[in-house]
Amino acid sequence: MSSETVRLSLAEAYEFARITLLNAGLGPDHATSIATLLTKTQGDDCHSHGLYRLLSCVRCLKLGKVDPNAVPVLHDKAAGIVTVDARFGFSPLAFDIGRPMLMEKARTQGIAAMAINNCFHFSALWPEMEALAAEGLAAIAMTPSHSWVAPSGGKTPVFGTNPFAFGWPRPGTLPLVFDFATSETARGEIELHRRAGKDIPSGWAIDADGKSTTDPSAALEGAMLPFGGHKGSALSMMIELMAGPLIGDALSSESMAFDNGAKVTPCHGELIIAFDPARFLGGRSEEHLLKADTLFDAVLGQGARLPSQRRYQARARSQTDGVLIPLELYNELKQL
Repeated sequence: MSSETVRLSLAEAYEFARITLLNAGLGPDHATSIATLLTKTQGDDCHSHGLYRLLSCVRCLKLGKVDPNAVPVLHDKAAGIVTVDARFGFSPLAFDIGRPMLMEKARTQGIAAMAINNCFHFSALWPEMEALAAEGLAAIAMTPSHSWVAPSGGKTPVFGTNPFAFGWPRPGTLPLVFDFATSETARGEIELHRRAGKDIPSGWAIDADGKSTTDPSAALEGAMLPFGGHKGSALSMMIELMAGPLIGDALSSESMAFDNGAKVTPCHGELIIAFDPARFLGGRSEEHLLKADTLFDAVLGQGARLPSQRRYQARARSQTDGVLIPLELYNELKQL
């Protein structure tokens, strides 16, 4: 792949994404939600979940897998439970529609959960966590994907990349947020290596024969590996269960079967749980939440960085300098 790049302002990146999606037939509300999300992730230097994802969104639309005009349906399921039926549309709009009720319930009950069902989920989870943490709530989120990942000790894909995310509010400054796949890396990272003609690190994946590989094409045809051996494998299994059967939605293997060889964005569910520190702690909130700063200072004081620091630094640069897109990718996106 060429090393040439194209620089776009954040406003240009947003409009580029929105127009691309509208021209592909996506409804205006969905296009706005997705363009906002992709501009944010690109601006935070998260290339595998930035404008690159327009390729998979448009492919999903062209193959008729996703409903471009799906209107998510919000359900007040119980005192502490919200559900949103995405009706086989993309997930970002469903989250946007369900978030206000989730926050209201969390502030009333102290804890609340939101299940998003029947959604095509292609995005990072951390923007959702940041949105909740910015409102003073702690939160966790998880979702399965397609069965691309072999369990620890195995060689046949069973689990998805199954990301897990966490957000913690920090009054007066940006929240603490992390988001990671329970596989050694996100699948998009392997695809970006393939597009760039670069080897992947050893330990990310195995080939179709179960042998370790650094060839991204062989990895995509074989199986990805969980991070941390049996520990990552167990976490991935937990996510399969919590964001699958618990909320009445698909396992990663079922998402793959539903895909039926189309190789598009996974269709499944997502589970988000929000916590209100003020409800948990009452008048002791300030006393106990100050302990978070003590913890963060202990990390920063020895030269380590907090999760999300790199993204926030990239965000500050992008607001001034815009974002860089590989020229080849930019031209490919323009053709859409």
